[in-house]
Amino acid sequence: MKKIAQIVICFCFFIMACSKGQSQGDGPDIVIEPVVNGGGVAEFTNVQPMTGIVVWDGNASAIPEAHSLEYSYMLYEDIVTEKGVYDWGAVENKLDDIASRNHQAILRFRYTYVGQLTSVPKYIKDLPDYNETKGLSEDKETWFPDWSHQELKDFTLEFFEKFAERYDTDNRLAFLQVGFGLWGEYHIYDGPFELGKTFPSKEYQTTFLNKLDAEFNNLHWSISIDAEDTKVTPFRANTALLNLSFGLFDDSFMSAEHSTSNAPRFAFFGANRYKTLPIGGEFNYYTDYDQQNVLSTNGPHGESYESFANRFHVTYMIGNDQYRYQTKERIKEASLHTGYKFEVTKFEKINNNSLITVKNIGTAPIYYDTYLSINDNKSSSSLKTLMPDKESVFTINYDGDEELIITCDRLLNGQKIDFKRSF
Repeated sequence: MKKIAQIVICFCFFIMACSKGQSQGDGPDIVIEPVVNGGGVAEFTNVQPMTGIVVWDGNASAIPEAHSLEYSYMLYEDIVTEKGVYDWGAVENKLDDIASRNHQAILRFRYTYVGQLTSVPKYIKDLPDYNETKGLSEDKETWFPDWSHQELKDFTLEFFEKFAERYDTDNRLAFLQVGFGLWGEYHIYDGPFELGKTFPSKEYQTTFLNKLDAEFNNLHWSISIDAEDTKVTPFRANTALLNLSFGLFDDSFMSAEHSTSNAPRFAFFGANRYKTLPIGGEFNYYTDYDQQNVLSTNGPHGESYESFANRFHVTYMIGNDQYRYQTKERIKEASLHTGYKFEVTKFEKINNNSLITVKNIGTAPIYYDTYLSINDNKSSSSLKTLMPDKESVFTINYDGDEELIITCDRLLNGQKIDFKRSF
């Protein structure tokens, strides 16, 4: 028995010796360091930048802390009155005003609005062969541009070229919406619709879309899901256009008809579009009941806003009238449930590197390059690759004990992206 015990002990020493030799021969020992870095929050209490429920700029009822974004229409005629002369003062004033509340802007330039004149620049309206159409829309006298005129077509292309030159990297501007027809929403559902006259031809729309895709390299631009309509736009006949870098907005979100009308349009533009391009919209105005109940527990038609936002991977949703129906607490709660939210679930320091596991517990990705950072040392990859309900490890080639933060060049000074600290 004693002899057997001696054999076992010798065998154990042999195994330990072999293991030690193998570790030394195969490479350096792994050195694990303690993690004492600060940073992060226990729970999300701040609406994250470039996400949430959106109000129109100047909404006196809005509580600033319930929002990170404000929306505004813009008029072409406010920028240009003479050919080739651009005065960006109206845009600058709008962006500065919104930024003064530590919010970023969503802008939409439009030519046509129910009950109003067009915003076509005066020099074009004064041309002798430029002829607009007056018609009734929603029982109101409404004017429609003359899309048969080459000067209007040329000006519109030039306008967005100039706009991109100036604002493509401007951090006061989060997203841009573009389009034609009533409110720039890719339809004339009520009024004199005529391709090539009151609405641009499909050929011109193709040129326009390709132009914007070429000009905007940083700022994300979006079009209405109504652009799916083959009677109005070229997308179904020219599916290559689906590869252009536009996001989507839905101006009748959560309507009773959403499953039969809106959802198929989202599907047409691609179920994975949200992975690289933002999805937004506006609570629908079909009925007062809908507006009153979009943020109710079961929504207006049996499904909550939170469920809709998850299904369609919403980053922002215009809800300007919600202060008439909901508490500020409920509006902020809905904002907090819209867009990306990052949770750091694990933090390790190994061999002078920081390995940080992050989960996106939000409804959408972030769409501008965003990095984990320690003492100005950034992660080797961007958080914009992290999809909702997915987890990934990000590496910082630095192991200092300074605070862990998230950085993004698109933010305003004073804005901050939080992460939930769960490690």
